[in-house]
Parts: sequence; C-alpha cells; structure tokens
Amino acid sequence: MPSNLNLDYYYGTEADQYSFYRIPKTLLTDPRYKSVSIEAKVLYGLLLDRMGLSVKNGWMDSDQRVYIYFTQEDAMTLMSCGKDKATKLFRELDKDGIGLIERKKQGQGRPTRIYVKNFILPPEPGQPQREEQTPPPCLVQTAENQQSGLLDSTALLTAEKPQSAPLEMRGLDSGFSAPNKTEKKNTELNDTDPSILPPAPTPPVGRPKGRMRMDEMDRYRELIKANIEFDLLLTEYPYDTETLEGYVELMVEACCSRRDFIRIAGEEMPTGVVKSRFLKLNHEHITYVLDSLRQNTTLVKNIKAYTLAALYNAPTTISQYYASLVSHDLAQDAAGI
Repeated sequence: MPSNLNLDYYYGTEADQYSFYRIPKTLLTDPRYKSVSIEAKVLYGLLLDRMGLSVKNGWMDSDQRVYIYFTQEDAMTLMSCGKDKATKLFRELDKDGIGLIERKKQGQGRPTRIYVKNFILPPEPGQPQREEQTPPPCLVQTAENQQSGLLDSTALLTAEKPQSAPLEMRGLDSGFSAPNKTEKKNTELNDTDPSILPPAPTPPVGRPKGRMRMDEMDRYRELIKANIEFDLLLTEYPYDTETLEGYVELMVEACCSRRDFIRIAGEEMPTGVVKSRFLKLNHEHITYVLDSLRQNTTLVKNIKAYTLAALYNAPTTISQYYASLVSHDLAQDAAGI
C-alpha cells in the first residue's frame, strides 16, 4: 500500500485553477448506461476531452462530423492498463457495445478515426418530457420544513419514497432522503469545467452590470497571476514588469470576451478553447514567451496579435524550442566553436 502523501487542503478558490477530465452525469445517473463499466466511462471522458484538439485542428469529415485520434497506446498510458484491457474498454464503448463511439479504420498505416457520439439520450418510450413546473415554495421538501411531519400529495411527487419525519438518530452524513425528481435534475448540459471560472453571481438590485464585469475580470486576473507565479516572474525579470502585466491583461481580456471566436494567428478559434488554453499556462510558458519575443528582430506591426499567438501556442511549441536549442548547442560543441 502506498505511503500517505500528507497533502494540503484547498483554501478559498484554489481548486478553480486546475483543469479536469469530465465524465457526463448522465453516464452515472441514467439507468440505460448502468451496464457500462466505470473504466469505460472514464475512457469516454478522455475521448470527450480530446474533442477540443479536433475543433482546434478542424478535424471534420464531409458531413461536418467531428472526429478524433486516440490510440490504444494513449488509453494504456492514461488509464494505466494493459493492451487487453484497453481493447476491452474500446469495444465496450463501440457500436458493438453501448454505441458511445464509432471507429473507422483508414488503412495504409493511418490511425483510426474515432467519432465520439452524443451521450444525451432521448426520452424512454411512453415517458414524454413534461413541461417544467415549479411547485410552491411551501410544498418543496427541504431540510428546513422536513421536521413538520407528513408531506402533502404535491410534495410527495418530489420525494424518493413516502416520507414522514426523519429519524432522530440519523447520522449527519446520511442527509435527507428526498431528492428532487423533477426535470430540474437534468443538468448534464451545464458547463462544469473547473478550469473555467464559474459565472459571476446574479447582481443584486441596484448593482451596475459594469461593476460586475470588472469583478469578473479581477477574478480571472488573480487566477492567471497565481497560475503563472506572477510575483516570482517580477523577481526574475524586474525590468519587464510592464511587459508581464501586458501578458496578463491580454489573457484576461480573452477569458472575459463575449465573442464566440477570437482570432489567433489569422484563425478564428472558439473563445472557450482560447480561454481554456490561457488558464493552463504556467511560469515556464511565460518565461519561454518572454525570452522568445526578446530574441525576435523582425518588425512586428500588430504586436497584440503577435503576443496573443505566442501565448496561445506556448504549450505546443515550448518543447520543440528547447529541443532545438539543445541540438544547436551540441552542434556548436562538436564543431569546437
């Protein structure tokens, strides 16, 4: 058994700065997905995450259906499993299994295309969707009114089973067995990506929308500065304070943009993709961008667009850049220069 890692707690909004793989709630709550193993559901979450790369690269067929490339080796690495296990999980998701993905071989040594199917299921036969109705507040089963004894017929519609007063000796971790069973539980379409800050709360009466906009920008500014260790950068580059602050403001502006697309290197990229990329930048990425732009000797007419492209592409070019530097240094040493 591994030793205890002695990990720290989360404080404030620290958990919001990380990116996570997402598994749709429907896969865990809809009985029609009950036969799918937990491992296969995790693999489906990995495949969904890869969709962002496909959107960025424009990988769509003639019918505008998005496809991805995700090999068995990728699954074996991320799932920490062997080839047989990875093959079994792919088959479980494929059309011969539950049908959450569809694989099409291309032949001639090219990788298999994988079409990730939409996990939203239609209503079961005989159970059409009803119009959403909000019961009067006094009839909703809550922790506050549950002590009042038996519920009336309307409140019973939202209870898991006929209810009376809860047991006095019930443990604090058990909670109350009266979840809402109306259509309001269908939250699968909610944006729950923790790498993106949640939207600002509804402004109270009399609070200007402009102030709420500034609050949102402040929250993103703090998060980005924490991600890139801004204070450390100021210590390492004391004469580049304005440049570093400019990088932060460019990323904040992109993260708070209300447009559907942002132009990056001449391409219209989905704003959500750009936002996710910027929120994953760290100290090393900013150092790399700063050093790279310093070495540029050509005239840049649109410095804002140039810097945006450098920041956006930093995660995908940093490894090649440093590998090129190493190769150059080795060649210099070999030549005795």
